[in-house]
Amino acid sequence: MSAAGAADAQSWAEPAAARTWPGVRAARIAALKGDASSRRFWRIHLDPRPGDAPASAIVVDLGPEDLPAYVRALGLIPNPPPEPLYLNVQRFLKSIGCAVPEIYEFSAADRLILVEDVGETALFDAALAGTEKPSTLYRLAVDELLLIHVEGTRLLSDACVAAHLSYDARLFRYELEQFVSDGIGSLGVAAPPAGLETELDELATRLGNFPRVLSHRDYHGNNLWLQHGRIRVIDFQDALMAPAAQDLAVLLTTRDTGRVISTATESRLLDYYLAGLARRGAPALAQDEMLESYRLCVLQHSLKIIGRFNALERQGKPGYAGYIPYAIAEARRMLMQTDEFPTLRDLFQANLESTDSA
Repeated sequence: MSAAGAADAQSWAEPAAARTWPGVRAARIAALKGDASSRRFWRIHLDPRPGDAPASAIVVDLGPEDLPAYVRALGLIPNPPPEPLYLNVQRFLKSIGCAVPEIYEFSAADRLILVEDVGETALFDAALAGTEKPSTLYRLAVDELLLIHVEGTRLLSDACVAAHLSYDARLFRYELEQFVSDGIGSLGVAAPPAGLETELDELATRLGNFPRVLSHRDYHGNNLWLQHGRIRVIDFQDALMAPAAQDLAVLLTTRDTGRVISTATESRLLDYYLAGLARRGAPALAQDEMLESYRLCVLQHSLKIIGRFNALERQGKPGYAGYIPYAIAEARRMLMQTDEFPTLRDLFQANLESTDSA
């Protein structure tokens, strides 16, 4: 993070904080680690703290683009939205009681937002620390996800941009293409085997046929934070309509989540989610259909991650290669549960055998 960027953020945050909490100044600024997007983040420490002023707030630089690359590439929104997706989706999620950060101030000209600081404890880190059982902590995440899936879907209106975006067969297939272009080298294969493209077409088509709910899209343990005993939800600006199992697949298997979520815990949390739907009287797939959609979502997500993280490493964004073995293992686990997708199954099985022999 450049010193100039931090100075610009602080110079903007100082008057913004003073307007929000008269008498407060932005005393100190610290850059926060972002992820794969172009957004940047700083924690602004506030001093003094009269009235209800918090100890800190977060400055978010939205970056140059409001629309994700896949939305632009596929033309999913024909006209530019009138406001950043972050503002639009936050407003809706807040209206249904989802624990998203408060927005204190926004500058369209600077593309900067001053938002609530939701703490320093990511869900994944809390589970890894072992102060509470991972299953206990992740049930809190499932509870918040049920709110988004059930109440979010029921109350969704055209005013929320997520209502106009669908994780359909075309988008699932678009993401899988990066596995072909950037991912299969991780399996020790120089070129796509015959039949691979057909199987990826089938996978995307089947996923596109499942009913959709309002989805966070990137609902994993580093986008969920623990604060005062509740899950706080961030990085929600890419919300769209998707199969319910997509969020569950991300929550329970993405990156190195397997370090804290065993297969037994995964099964219990899926049961907990289905029981939560029943308690709320929400429409739901039959259990066997739900588990099938989950298996397919985990497979698609894992393939996407293998390609995506390889591409990020090549773009000079280090730190993602370490997650690729986990994604390979998750894809293989899903493929070994079925006789479907024989080309993919043989590809991942051959990779396992070559790894074992090495």
